[in-house]
Amino acid sequence: MQPALRRTAVSIEPAIADRVDGASWGEVARDLDGYGCAAVRGLLSPDECDTLAAGYGNDALYRSRIDMRRHGFGQGEYQYFRYPLPDLVAGLRTALYPHLVPVANRWNAAMGIDVRYPAAHRDFIARCNHAGQSRPTPLLLRYGPGDYNCLHQDLYGEHVFPLQVAILLSEPGRDFTGGEFVLTEQRPRMQSRAEVVTLRQGDAVVFAVSQRPVPGSRGSYRVNLRHGVSRLHAGQRYTLGIIFHDAT
Repeated sequence: MQPALRRTAVSIEPAIADRVDGASWGEVARDLDGYGCAAVRGLLSPDECDTLAAGYGNDALYRSRIDMRRHGFGQGEYQYFRYPLPDLVAGLRTALYPHLVPVANRWNAAMGIDVRYPAAHRDFIARCNHAGQSRPTPLLLRYGPGDYNCLHQDLYGEHVFPLQVAILLSEPGRDFTGGEFVLTEQRPRMQSRAEVVTLRQGDAVVFAVSQRPVPGSRGSYRVNLRHGVSRLHAGQRYTLGIIFHDAT
């Protein structure tokens, strides 16, 4: 029997909300500015991770399943949750968003982009819905031996929130080997830079969806980023992806 995942639009247990609010968001902002990614340690408990991973086989929770090999995305598969999202997923999305809005708005200002994001996630989702982006984008990914995820960007429509979050639900060394999170940054007239973020079960990585500003001698310039997962050597790896914009 699959563990139960309740589904509502915005609820979250106070203990998890407190955990999100208690993260070192100043350090996260500094790492995002410096590297385009930042780790948040111990965001979910092992039990929470195991419950989410065990729900992968519950078809009622998802709107679609993607075979990465079939689409040329890599190897492995993932599923997009349907609305209403499970409590834990919806709550994380709601609780994480306001901590990232200041970075998102500051980045857009530095890059000369006029778009600004509202303080509450529900207001940003209303903006997406008005533009025809109404399909939920949080997803659960599953990798087995030999699986990997090609470098990519999660862009689903006109309205894109510039940051997203991935939470590792499996324990490296116990559940799988290999399968590191990889971020690459393409800098103008320079070679690309790679960043590998080492995570444990329950850790999250916050990272740029597609672009971020980098200070230069004549002001800030844009760099282009892509993310992926290196080849899994053994075991199974589950990841929860939190994307804040919805899809067309």
